[in-house]
This record gives sequence, structure tokens and C-alpha cells, in this order.
Amino acid sequence: MKATTQADAAPRASVAPPRRLDALVIGAGFSGLYMLKQLRDKLGLKAKVFERGHGVGGTWYWNRYPGARCDSDCYIYCYTHDRALLQEWNWSERYPEQPEILRYLEHCADRFDVRRDIEFGKTVVSTVYDEATKLWTVRTADGETVTARYVIAAVGSLSATNVPPFPGLETFKGRAYHTSQWPHEGVDFTNKRVGVIGTGATAVQAIPEIAQQARHLTVFQRTPNFCVPARNGKVDPEVMKARKANYEQVVQNIRSSFFGFELSFIPKSVLETTPEEREAEFDRMWYEGGFAFWLANYQDMFFDKKANDVISDYLKRKIRATVRDPEVAERLIPRTYAYGTKRQPLDTNYFETFNKPNVKLVDAAADGPIEAITENGVRAGGKAYPLDIIVIATGFDAMTGPLKKLGIQGRGGRSLAALWEDGPETYLGLMVAGFPNLFTVTGPQSPSVLSNMPVSIEQHVEWITDCIAHLQSRGLTTIEATPEAQAGWVAHVAEIVGMTLMPGANSWYMGANIPGKPRKFLPYLGLEGVGGYRKKCAEVAAQGYEGFTLST
Repeated sequence: MKATTQADAAPRASVAPPRRLDALVIGAGFSGLYMLKQLRDKLGLKAKVFERGHGVGGTWYWNRYPGARCDSDCYIYCYTHDRALLQEWNWSERYPEQPEILRYLEHCADRFDVRRDIEFGKTVVSTVYDEATKLWTVRTADGETVTARYVIAAVGSLSATNVPPFPGLETFKGRAYHTSQWPHEGVDFTNKRVGVIGTGATAVQAIPEIAQQARHLTVFQRTPNFCVPARNGKVDPEVMKARKANYEQVVQNIRSSFFGFELSFIPKSVLETTPEEREAEFDRMWYEGGFAFWLANYQDMFFDKKANDVISDYLKRKIRATVRDPEVAERLIPRTYAYGTKRQPLDTNYFETFNKPNVKLVDAAADGPIEAITENGVRAGGKAYPLDIIVIATGFDAMTGPLKKLGIQGRGGRSLAALWEDGPETYLGLMVAGFPNLFTVTGPQSPSVLSNMPVSIEQHVEWITDCIAHLQSRGLTTIEATPEAQAGWVAHVAEIVGMTLMPGANSWYMGANIPGKPRKFLPYLGLEGVGGYRKKCAEVAAQGYEGFTLST
């Protein structure tokens, strides 16, 4: 395969003696930048960040595919701990594109003066705990080794690329790109025959953009997606002015909300409404755009299949009304899972794109699945599709994948990857029993990807900062989750999600997109969401870090 990837691992160097740090942060995205600032400036620790890329930004450094943008409203997709920054920074669009978000994070890196303590091109391959010294030894791909009292994994939930093992991929004579490894110089699709594999949230953003440039676009769909319109556009200066004047209340709202947005469910059953009443509500949310239809709909949507069917029927009608070819429309309608149980894509002209004469849908259920990649394109359902460029939009080994790549070994040399063979086990998504002083920012079994990420990131970073301060002020050396507290939290996470329709979907929330990955719900959905989870973490700390063992 002539795939273009970013060669971000530095050349191998001679092995030097370990450097001693107080704390090491892995990753320089939203989480890593703020974590470094807190460790260094608030706690006075000798701290560094190791980042495998050659710039800050995390997700927004790597994901540069056409149409890449956030799907949280700009005024809440940002740091809220810096009140002056909230007032000074102006976003241009409701949902900023990747270059604008990257500029924001680069600005923050300079504002926080953290670049001097970030080391780029550092891919962590081994993270091992020494019970005698109570230190972590971290090794990078270029052979460097450091020791640190605390390790904070700020690697993000969606950073371990998933490329399915398509037979023959290496034989393709054209160009192949995974959306998360996009060339920084971009890709020219002019007069090219392009194939996009996947129809998840990333593909929904990329497909309309690619279709405008390519000579012909073939979309290979395994599972159709429910999409709602983003309604993106320029930010009204008066609206932004009003939000800035009310930022104290905005911040309070999102921190206490269920999902980290200024959104709340309609407090009644959709089955108790008249057809006219609910249609009016659906229309309001549809034309408002964004996540309202997903996260501010009738409260029984996630629990009652009959209620969910009423809501999903509205979206199916929208697809049929948008896509001119009835056969194509039916292929684009999901039928194997309940609405809202997969990641909600926000679209801009996604369904309209299938009305273009240069766009073809190849549906695995109707036409046959992908059988192989050939020298000249893709073979699916016994038919050949000649292509010049293949775009692989197959997502990530979510949440657990990035942590498993760090080669983590805790007490007794126990491997984190081995411990999680049957699914993740954490306490609060923050720590793992048997792995002292190892913190995971927005780790598995925390709200994480079911929230507006910066809100959850800030909460975790601030909790970790306060925890380390607590240890230092009392002369304590280590903290780790107890097996009993961890087992209780794992059971609680499973119990809550088991009450919903979520486990019925083959989603990456369930790990179902990775062959052989245990089918376990990865994030946390409960305790009234982000707000309730925040209270729980605060209570644990206030009770002397209940559920943790602290030692000298």
C-alpha cells in the first residue's frame, strides 16, 4: 500500500541514563496542555509532556481530513478555567474547522508557556512500575528513559487508529489514507476516482467535501447512520457578545448538565404526546441543528424501544424526503439498532450528496461486503470498483486502545492490556487497582466521549491536581484504587447502561468495531451524567479519597 502516514517517530538514538521527573504527562492535546500547566505552575513539580506528534493539538494535530471540525458549539468547546481567555478569543463559526481549533490550542500552549516542557516526536512504548522505588519508568521508541513519581495518560479516547485487515491493501497501486493520518499538505482529489470506506461521523464530514472535488466518489457502507443537520454558520457577533457577558452562568450550566452542553431532556414520554405536539418538537430541534435532537429529546428515547421508534421514524422520513432515488434512500436508513445508541454524526449536505451523479453508494447488505483491495481498487460483492484514491474512515480502537499502546505494567509486572482482556476495569475512569500514581484523563468508565470533551477534561485534570496536592501536603507517596471500589464501579457502570438501549448496538461505545475486542460499554452513562459524576468525584475526595489506598 502506498499509504501516506506521518513519520513522527524520531530516529533511534543511543540509550541515555534515565532522567528523573516528578510527573510525566503523555499527550499534548486539550488534556495534556492543561495538565502540564497545573502540575508545573500550581504544584511546582518538575513535569514534562511526551507527545508522539511534532506539534500540540492531539486530535486536532492528527485529524486533518476534508471537513474535519468539532461538533460541540464553539462557545463551550474550549477551556473554561481561564476567564480572560474566554473573553478574548473569538470563534468564526458555530462548529470551527480543524485549522481554527489547532490555532486555538497553539495559542493556549503559548499563553500557558508550556512548550518549553513538551518534547515532541516521543512515542511511549513502555510504562513500568517499580515497587521498590515507587517510581514509574517510561521508555520511548527512540530509546530514551525517564522515571517519574506520577504518570498521567492524556492520550485521548480516539487516538489509536483502526485499519481493518482488508486483504490486498498493500497491493493497491493508488494512494490510501486513513482519516486520522492525513497528510499535512492535504490531498488533491481533482479528476480522481475516490473510494471512501466507512460512514461514521468522520466519513459524514468528509464525503460531501470530497464529492465536490472528485471525478467520481464511491462510498462503501457497512452500517448506515442516523444523521442530523449541524446548521453550521458564522457566529453572530451579538450572540457571542451576550454569551461572553453571561459566561459565569454558561460555565455553571455545562458543568452541572448531563452531557456538558446547555441541553436538557424533555421531561415527559414521547408516547404521552399527540402526533402534532411531538412533530412540532422534532421540527424545532431539526431546524435548530446540532446535538439537540440527540441529547435534548424526550427522556425515554434511550430506555423504551417504542418511544425510540417514534423518534427514529421522523429521521427516516427526513432521509426519504432528501434522497431522490428511493432505493438509495432505503439503503441509507438504519434498521439494525435504536436511534442514539451510536455516535450521532452532525452533517452538512451528507444525504444530499447521494443525489449527485458522480456519487455511488455500495451497501454491504444489498451489494455485498468488501472482499479485498486489489491493485486497481476495491472488490465488493464480486464486483470491481476501479479507484485512484482510497480514504479509510474506519475510526479507532476507542478508549482502551490508546492506553494499551503505552505498554503499562503495574504491581507484580501485571500488564494493563492483560488485565483488560475482558474489558476495562477502573475506578471512576481515573485510576486502576494495582497501578499506583497512574492517572487516566477521561479514561474508560468516565463520561468522556458521552460529553462535551473539554468539560470532562478540565474536571479530571483539576481532580488529579487536587489529589496530588493532597498527597504532597501529607507526605504521602502513592495512591491507587482499591480492588473493592473498582469492582463496585465496574458493576455500577454495567448496571446503568444495562437499563438502556445502548448495548443493543454494534457501536464503538461497545467495542464492537474491533474484531475480538470484548463487548463492554466503554464510557459511563449515569449519576445524572457529567454533573452527577462531578459531584461523585468531589465527594470521594472530600471523604479522604474513599475507595483509594494512600500510603507513605
